[in-house]
Amino acid sequence: MEFEQLKLSNQLCFPIYAASRLITRTYQPMLDELGITYPQYLVLMVLWEHDSMPVNTIAKKLILNTNTITPLLKRMEVQGIVKRTRSEEDERKVTVTLTEKGHQLRTQAAEIPEKLAAQLDTDKISVEELIDLREKLNRLIDSMTDR
Repeated sequence: MEFEQLKLSNQLCFPIYAASRLITRTYQPMLDELGITYPQYLVLMVLWEHDSMPVNTIAKKLILNTNTITPLLKRMEVQGIVKRTRSEEDERKVTVTLTEKGHQLRTQAAEIPEKLAAQLDTDKISVEELIDLREKLNRLIDSMTDR
């Protein structure tokens, strides 16, 4: 091939993309039991750490635009998982808070990381290697978001 740099096997983006999709697919049956999607799970993990947070802070933590996360939060509110409250001082600011159902999902979701690790821990890659990979990817994300 004339342009080696354009071969799929030489790309960094493709294995990250493919791994992300495959991991999300592995999560799906566990999340289906909770009645939530993977993006909703990400929002919940942020809120389980902080309970209440402005929409723009959640978006920043998840590296998403607020116009991407707002429809997701609206669906979560309809499901009774979160409550959105507009600021009285500035109606553009919306704070998201977990409902009782949102708190209960935390207990139900507590075993998901362990189940996922068990499914990914194979003779091809160990949990230790996955943890090392996570740390390297976090450094990559940090370096890219610092720009």
